Amino acid sequence: MFYESASCLRDVVQNHLFQIVALLAMEPLGYQGHDAVHAEKYKVFRAMRPVAPEDLVRGKYAGYRDERGVAADSDVEAFYAQRLFIDWWRWQGVPWNLRAGKCLAATASEILVELKPPPQRLFDDSAPAACRTNYLRSCLAPHAAIAFAARVKRPDKEFSGEQRELLMLDSRTEDQAPYERLLGDVIAGDSTLFAHQECIESASARTSMLNMLARSIEHELVERKHHLGARGRGGRVVPTAARSRYGRSSRRLA
Repeated sequence: MFYESASCLRDVVQNHLFQIVALLAMEPLGYQGHDAVHAEKYKVFRAMRPVAPEDLVRGKYAGYRDERGVAADSDVEAFYAQRLFIDWWRWQGVPWNLRAGKCLAATASEILVELKPPPQRLFDDSAPAACRTNYLRSCLAPHAAIAFAARVKRPDKEFSGEQRELLMLDSRTEDQAPYERLLGDVIAGDSTLFAHQECIESASARTSMLNMLARSIEHELVERKHHLGARGRGGRVVPTAARSRYGRSSRRLA
């Protein structure tokens, strides 16, 4: 199995999620050009805070070790979750929660930005424990979409609200598959969609530190009994392990 040589951390987090975080967190460009984008992304990697043991979870789905090509004592994770902090004034105190894994309830890539609630309660029921704050959601795959969710007043006399999501879906079909486009860019010498060497090396070095951290604290690999996945609040894919008891050396991501 591919994950036995790559792992979820190396394959998805290092190569994809870290790059997305850098794009979202980078400062405005000082000049127009792709080099400016790569320079600002590199600054984000430099500002990432070292991860604490309690902010990291590794796991595997039930039956992973029974898969063909997987060792009976495999310690490779098929699920990875991490809370990340970026030590900049703009992102001070803002957690970045990264999650990735195989055999979840859906195959999807999305970015969810949860906004802080206002200091004053606008609705009588605006602060229950199960209530979500307003959020902005960007879907990257399998379909490109952007959504905004806000709490609006119900059409009755009581001053109570309910959360509604406005979804804008890009229904256009791509002329080229993602990797087909990348191969064409290689032939044309266009590096727009490729990460610079400095960013790749920074992501790789951070991944190596995360691997050493996970093993230095005797981090047991959590057996996730999710049976092809579980969904969290609002339809987000959240493995069962993120809502249940972990092993001795694992930690919960709130």
